[in-house]
Amino acid sequence: MSTVLDLLKSHRSIRKFTEQAIDSDLLNDLVLAGQAAATSSFLQGSTIIRITDKATRAEIAKLAGNQKYVETAAEFFMFCADLKRAGNYCEAYEKPFEGDFTEHFIIATTDVALMAQSLVTAAESVGLGICYIGGIRNNPAEVSRILQLPKGVYPVFGLCLGYPDQDPEVKPRLPVSVIMKQEVYNEEGDKDSIAIYDEKIREYYKTRTGGGHGISWSEQVASLLSEKSRPHMREFLEQQGFKFK
Repeated sequence: MSTVLDLLKSHRSIRKFTEQAIDSDLLNDLVLAGQAAATSSFLQGSTIIRITDKATRAEIAKLAGNQKYVETAAEFFMFCADLKRAGNYCEAYEKPFEGDFTEHFIIATTDVALMAQSLVTAAESVGLGICYIGGIRNNPAEVSRILQLPKGVYPVFGLCLGYPDQDPEVKPRLPVSVIMKQEVYNEEGDKDSIAIYDEKIREYYKTRTGGGHGISWSEQVASLLSEKSRPHMREFLEQQGFKFK
């Protein structure tokens, strides 16, 4: 049995799954493990929607950029930030609802990320594989319509779960010296460290299963941040009741 440290350092995204189902008791335990994650102010601002209907899965896969593993994974969860559930009790206790502040949005979104990653760690510890699906934010309004999400709730990402039918390499991360600083933020030595890291990433992409484009990390993220990214998200979130006061 791997240690927790070994497990966390060996994470890979899995995009090919066997047909083996996940036992319902195990699935329930995974959700309980996710719920045990830290939650700011005890909001518990996360809601999971388990999607088993094949037609719904196919529609979401298409909306997420034709990611077929949304259809083929044993389980597919939609993780939603949820201020509605707690907000219902403002009226019950005759208090004004002020849940449309930016801080509340941050709390709920962070809750989702923490819960999902705890669930993922638990899943990987029992031999399951996962793949996050951020592509659902390509069409968040349509996804919300399909899932009947009310105001105060928005889909943050999807999650594929299942038994792996592939064994991909672990993608190297940035050196610790680049992402952990002492006392204050500084970039001393980062340029040289990242240049070495870029070569590792080029090699990773060239040699990984199926081959790749051979692009470096710095090239990849420069392209990411030089292009508009889902400019529809702010308007969508405002329509869902997140006003960012």
